[in-house]
Amino acid sequence: MNRMMKKGVIDILAALCAVSCGTDGGKTRDAAGVSPVSEKTITTLVSEISSPDPALMEKGIRQCASLWRDEDGTEEEFASFVTANYVADPEQKFELFMKLSKANETIQGACNQLMVDLQKPTVLAGPQPGTVDYIFSEYSPYSHLSDDMFQNRIAFITALNFPFFTLEEKNSLGKDWSRLEWAYSRMGDLYTSRVPSEVSKVASKAYADAENYIASYNIMMGHVLTEDGRRLFPEDMCLLSHWNLRDEIKSNYADLPDAPEKQEMIYKIFERIVTQEIPEIVINNPEYDWAPYSNKVWKDGVPVDAEPEGERRYQRILDSFHAELLADPFHPGMPTGIQRNFEGGMEVSAEEIEKLFVDLISSPQVKMVASVIRERLGRELRPFDIWYDGFKSRASISEESLSAITRERYPSPEAFEKGMPQMLQQLGFDKDRAEYISDKITVEGARGSGHAWGTMGRGYNSFLRTRIGADGMDYKGYNIAVHEFGHNVEQTLDTYDIDYYALAGVPNTAFTETLAFIFQKRDLKLLGFDSQVDDNTTLDIFWGMYEIMGVSLVDMYTWRWLYEHPKATAAELRDNCLRIAREVWNTYYEPVLGCPDSPILAVYSHMVNSPMYLPNYPYGHIVEYQIEEFLSRLPDPDDIASEIDRIWCLGRLTPNAWMNEAVGSDVSTEPILSAVSRILGKQ
Repeated sequence: MNRMMKKGVIDILAALCAVSCGTDGGKTRDAAGVSPVSEKTITTLVSEISSPDPALMEKGIRQCASLWRDEDGTEEEFASFVTANYVADPEQKFELFMKLSKANETIQGACNQLMVDLQKPTVLAGPQPGTVDYIFSEYSPYSHLSDDMFQNRIAFITALNFPFFTLEEKNSLGKDWSRLEWAYSRMGDLYTSRVPSEVSKVASKAYADAENYIASYNIMMGHVLTEDGRRLFPEDMCLLSHWNLRDEIKSNYADLPDAPEKQEMIYKIFERIVTQEIPEIVINNPEYDWAPYSNKVWKDGVPVDAEPEGERRYQRILDSFHAELLADPFHPGMPTGIQRNFEGGMEVSAEEIEKLFVDLISSPQVKMVASVIRERLGRELRPFDIWYDGFKSRASISEESLSAITRERYPSPEAFEKGMPQMLQQLGFDKDRAEYISDKITVEGARGSGHAWGTMGRGYNSFLRTRIGADGMDYKGYNIAVHEFGHNVEQTLDTYDIDYYALAGVPNTAFTETLAFIFQKRDLKLLGFDSQVDDNTTLDIFWGMYEIMGVSLVDMYTWRWLYEHPKATAAELRDNCLRIAREVWNTYYEPVLGCPDSPILAVYSHMVNSPMYLPNYPYGHIVEYQIEEFLSRLPDPDDIASEIDRIWCLGRLTPNAWMNEAVGSDVSTEPILSAVSRILGKQ
């Protein structure tokens, strides 16, 4: 943690301690404050106010009371506020809902666009960002938004009339809700806690620092040496960790020169990264040659001493954890970042996620698929074979030939943007619909691997950031860009075409990953190849689940360990993250892939720049397979546009409610486990 960051955290912790340890007129206060509203006042209000739904009214009053603080007014002023602002008439309530929706869309859209503009120097390809650029990239217009809404009492009006429903209530009651009732419940999700702006700013800085750290974590592959001094990779090859390095492993399942040796080399690089033994001076620096096996470094042929990176990677994770700790006291219903991520963000419990993942990675189907891979490769499996790519139809096509096509077709971000309508038409969208969607997506060159940044309001575009070299978009970049394009299509449909803005979005980020995966699986089709989603695709999805579920468990278990050891240092975090990664590997992967104590599952960059985001990927794969299975039963499986339009306009229901509307079943791994057994049983 740098000095300024540490000072900010200490100051806020001191302030929180003063609040939590202080008294107010003899009344003990917790860190989040204590409502001055008594049970007697709540009971009186419930009995005196007439409502067509007394239970819902009481729920709103209680939620509003739980958020009310001394600075908001006296108990009598609270009672007067409730009496004046509770809306009983259904028509007037709908009118209030629409006014709040319009205002929220205006604010969210503008704040989101402001962040997009301020972060451009640090996330887009171009000149090296300066100090001012990084400072602005850390600024969040959302930091004070919650405070402002409580101060002007919009938050209280919202909570009073549109109370919060728990996940259990949404799952049970939602089966009988109308679209408007679902929208009312999502309006009730807006104000369930009060996090001070100074705490939000600490989080914004921690996450921005982590993102900037990862965005520049490039390995100069042309300067990576074998122990006998050979260079296996092109001189100008620059690969971002972990994404591009992983994709380079995948590309070498084709018949290429030195392919197995290249894969082993990248595996060793991964080990050096996660153990932090990698010399710091070789990261994003073409001035040094590096031999990963011996970990020796040379400059202009002369050996140099090079310090290992040490703990920087794990300090970034620790900074994010400290930011979550600061927010914990202000979320009495979900007092840990783990709960907020799963029950709050994903709307699936961490225990349910863990069970889904463990059931699959410990299933007998894993060894069945591994046997197929072993037979195809003609050798014993290695740890990096968790990224085996041979089930894809493109595995028989050299990456060089694919890159030649993509470089010619997409020499610039503008060319990819111009080509998007045609891609959508190849998926079955008519010309007007394809142009309608594409017009709302802007493509820009990325400094990192690329990402999709969604719009938060009608009138604004979503952004597809993609990495394009001087000679055009190579196949790796194209494959990632098609994935991000799927995100952008989702972001456009469920914002512009949603019936109520409160329902804009998807149940959780796994569901946007689902459409991104669906697009990515069809990347060759979008290049004009005859590419089908077949049994190989099912095996590919399954093996992808096996890989990313283990990575996700390492992320989850690491955060569980952090909450059990809140005073841990970065060095202690590093050691225990590696211990966890090795334990997960030894339990679920070593019996299949060998190599006891491999730390490879800790290499994903999302562990650093997107805390606990990783479980969204395998959860998304589970949803993806169920959707793919549904699409395969269409009269014309190649014409999926109408179903994409229907499904991704369902909006932000809970995961199981969304899945039942989409395909008629809950989220489950059983369909893909059964499919793998069926496929391999007939071989």
